[in-house]
Formats: sequence, structure tokens, C-alpha cells
Amino acid sequence: MHIQNGMPAMELPTVTGWVKSNYSTPSGNCVEVAALENGDVAVRNSRDPQGRALVFTRTEIDAFVRGAAAGDFDFAR
Repeated sequence: MHIQNGMPAMELPTVTGWVKSNYSTPSGNCVEVAALENGDVAVRNSRDPQGRALVFTRTEIDAFVRGAAAGDFDFAR
């Protein structure tokens, strides 16, 4: 099966389990991530688990996480 961005999260093959951050709020306003068998990472909206997922390479996820940790996306500054 070809994995592509925007495909329904439930149709992704070989998802090892969706994980939500410990910083997630009780209202569920969060994203969840899952490792795919091919090494990519899927991201979905936790409030819409049946909805569409975005798929990124490990390199792309690493760049995003490093940027977030460095405050690159802190728009509240």
C-alpha cells in the first residue's frame, strides 16, 4: 500500500500505536504521533482519530522537534 499525506489515519498500515504528549490537555486539544513500519512518522488530530493523517520522515520530525525546543515556533514572544 502506498502511504501518502492526507490519507485516513485508520487506513495507515502497520501503525505501532498512537502516542499523545504528557502535556496534552484533558479537552483533547492535541496531536498524536505513531511510528510506521517504514520508519516514517504519522501525525493526527487527537480529537479526530478517524480523520486524515500527515506523514513525515524521521529527519523532518527531528527538524521540527529541534525547532520547537529552540523556540522557533513560539509565536507568543
